[in-house]
Amino acid sequence: MTTDGGDARDSLRGFDPAVLDAERGLLMSLAYRMLGTVADAEDAVQETYARWVRLSPPERDAIENPAAWLTRVVGRVCLDQLGSARARRESYVGEWLPEPLPGGAGMFAAPRSEDPLDRVTLDESVSTALLVVLESLTPAERVAFVLHDVFAVPFAEIAEIVGRSPEACRQLASSARRHVRERRSGAATREHHDEVVRAFMAAAATGALDELLAVLDPDVRLVSDGGGLASAAIRPVLGGDHVARFILGLKEKRGPALELSVAETADGLTLAMGEGGAIDSVLIADVRGDRIATIWIMRNPEKLRLWNSPG
Repeated sequence: MTTDGGDARDSLRGFDPAVLDAERGLLMSLAYRMLGTVADAEDAVQETYARWVRLSPPERDAIENPAAWLTRVVGRVCLDQLGSARARRESYVGEWLPEPLPGGAGMFAAPRSEDPLDRVTLDESVSTALLVVLESLTPAERVAFVLHDVFAVPFAEIAEIVGRSPEACRQLASSARRHVRERRSGAATREHHDEVVRAFMAAAATGALDELLAVLDPDVRLVSDGGGLASAAIRPVLGGDHVARFILGLKEKRGPALELSVAETADGLTLAMGEGGAIDSVLIADVRGDRIATIWIMRNPEKLRLWNSPG
C-alpha cells in the first residue's frame, strides 16, 4: 500500500519521521474519502501516527509491513470517527456537507487499480456528489466501499479493519456499491453537466426568474453549509421557484462587490464566489437530464481553507 517500495517499509521500522511523512499522502487519501473533511482526515492520520509512536521498538520490529499496518490503523480510526459522527453532528448548526476540494483528486490521489471492474474513478471518489451519498451508508459499508472500490484493498485486509469476516466485508461493499449506483443513477455526463452549469450561470447573471427556472428541476433541492460560522439556510430550500428566488436574492444582496469565478472540480464546473480576492462560497450542482436537481453551497470557512490557500 505504499508507493515508495521495500526501502521505505524497512525505514519505517526504525521510526524515521521522513518516511512516515512519505505515507501521509496515501493515508490522507483514505481518510478524506471516509470522513469527508480535510480536518477530520488530518486528525485521523495524526492519531494513526501517534499509535505508531506509542509502540515499543520490539513491537515495531515485529510488524512485517509497516505501511499496511498504518493503512489498517487509519481505517479503524476512521471507522470509530464515523460511528460517533451522527452524535457530533447533532450540535452542528444547520446542514452538514462534505468539504469540497478545489481541482480534482490530485492532492488526495489514490493508487490506480489494474482491475477497473466495479471501481469508481479517482475524481468521482472525491466529488461532493459521491461523498454526499457515502454519508448515507453505515460506517462499515463506507469503510469497505472506500477501501475496496477506490483503493482495491483485498477483503481479507478489510476484515481485519472492520472486525468481520472477508465474506461479510464483500457483502458490505456490494451493498454500498448498489446504494451508490441507485443514488447516482441518471447523473449527467461531465460534458453535459458543464453545459447545464454554464446555462445556469448565464441565467443567474441576467437576473431573470423565468430563465433561471428553465435550468432548474421543478423539485430542485438547495442545501447550504455555514456551520454557524457564516450565514446559510438552516434548512434545505425546496422547489424551483424557491431556489431560483434564493439564488437571485443572494446575487442582489452581495451587489457589485461580489466576485465570481469558475473552477474545475471533481464534480465538473463549480462556481466560486467571494469578495476582495477571498472565496467565501462554493456552489456545486448535481445535474440530472437537462436540469439541475441539487445545489450544494459551502459557506463554512473551515471547509474552504484549501480554496484560499496560496497557489
